[in-house]
Amino acid sequence: MSSRVSRRSLLLSAAALAATAGPLAGAAGAAARTPKALVIGLDGALLTRIKDADAPNLDALMAAGLTAPSSIYANPLAPTLSGPGWATLVTGVWPDKHNVKDNAFTGHRFTQYPDFLTRIETARPALTTYAVSSWAPLTDTVFSAGVDTRVSTPSAEYDTGTTSRAVAQLTNGNPDAVFVQLDNIDHAGHSYGAASTQYTDAIHTADAQVGQMIAAVRARPTYTSEDWLIMVTADHGHTDAGGHGGSTLAERSTFLIATGPTLTPGSVRYDVKMPDVAASALAHLGIALDPAWDLDGRPVQQPQGDDFDALRAKLTVRTDESGIPATVLGYTHTSPAGWTVDNSKMGTGGVTEWRGWTFTTDEFWTQAQRDQSRECNVRARGVFAVADGDEWQDKTFSGTFDSTLVSPAWAVTGGRAATLTYTTYYRQESPQKGEVLVSYDDAAPVPVKTYTADVPSRTETLTLMVPPDAGAARIHFRYTGGNNWYWVIDQVRLTQS
Repeated sequence: MSSRVSRRSLLLSAAALAATAGPLAGAAGAAARTPKALVIGLDGALLTRIKDADAPNLDALMAAGLTAPSSIYANPLAPTLSGPGWATLVTGVWPDKHNVKDNAFTGHRFTQYPDFLTRIETARPALTTYAVSSWAPLTDTVFSAGVDTRVSTPSAEYDTGTTSRAVAQLTNGNPDAVFVQLDNIDHAGHSYGAASTQYTDAIHTADAQVGQMIAAVRARPTYTSEDWLIMVTADHGHTDAGGHGGSTLAERSTFLIATGPTLTPGSVRYDVKMPDVAASALAHLGIALDPAWDLDGRPVQQPQGDDFDALRAKLTVRTDESGIPATVLGYTHTSPAGWTVDNSKMGTGGVTEWRGWTFTTDEFWTQAQRDQSRECNVRARGVFAVADGDEWQDKTFSGTFDSTLVSPAWAVTGGRAATLTYTTYYRQESPQKGEVLVSYDDAAPVPVKTYTADVPSRTETLTLMVPPDAGAARIHFRYTGGNNWYWVIDQVRLTQS
């Protein structure tokens, strides 16, 4: 008999979890329910192995809500260790902000970027917050003393003790936000490797513990008047042989499984990143995300459309690249509706995947060549645009890399300021250059920004003065260079207030 649960059992479990998660947005009575959040962290868990394991409770969560595979950074931003991973998850910012680079938390900036439970206490001190962890540094150091209750489970009790404490709090207390960290999957990964049966056995055990917590939520006498957002995530992945800290995609792999209001049952998304966990919990509890907090996360309940993400169905497998697995769908030269790529000045030959601006994913692009800082492109989401002269020239070519990505003609009102925002990541080597130009009513493009030095992953905001008689604007991103580095563009928007 298969170790997997039956489809009927899974659907019954999914239905129960959907009820626990509360009605979707707009349903009658939703506003009257009390919002509550439960975040469960499975240290070192791989989503691919969860799907291989006997994990009926996690399967039911996926059927009842959102599943979002994701990826994190590597050095030099930070190694794929627990310290940086958990700090990113609970603060809602990437390591270049919280500054955790190791498991000692040396030089952390938790005063400036506190954990989400501390932000809850600061914004609404009447709410009850609770954190329990099998890995003591998380509840001793990352979560602040501002949290109502922080518990580091004694090592002799380990995940069993962590689970019993979480269940007791969910059963007998009245918490508004709960964080739980389970550690044994990571231990199995280190001892036996992610390809081992011991690793999937550890997932099975953790799944049962997740099930106990879900059952405790569902058994609460007040749960019909409560609106629970439940999120399950991981701080990093593992190699098949065991271990993490490096730059392989397996080590950089993480995920979010979530049920809650507005999250469609059985849905899969690719635009979710680690900092979104903290932002989602805060938003669910009705806490406005202050721009001064400088968060990188955004609530999963509030997806933001992006033109490039619409290309996911157009992605194809590798052509010339040999290091990328042959089954990975990850690139296209088909532009989104209204966008164009001008390769009229582009050289010939070279690696097909990277000739001119290419629309690609982290999973595909970073495996073209590891440890050249491509892994630090953390603020792009889903499908993004990249101009990569370095990879293009890895095959016989003629001429230089000269390609321009051109936006649709966006309507503007003349004589008023407009705001151009986009996510960018730029690595420089002379004579390479990146230029942002604006064309009004298809007149000659005018430069508004030039890149000739490294720019870490960030969101750019440029103020444009629209000419008095202009009615439309196109944005041009021109990359020129030889065997140099790359430029990433994503989430381009032009707005006027």
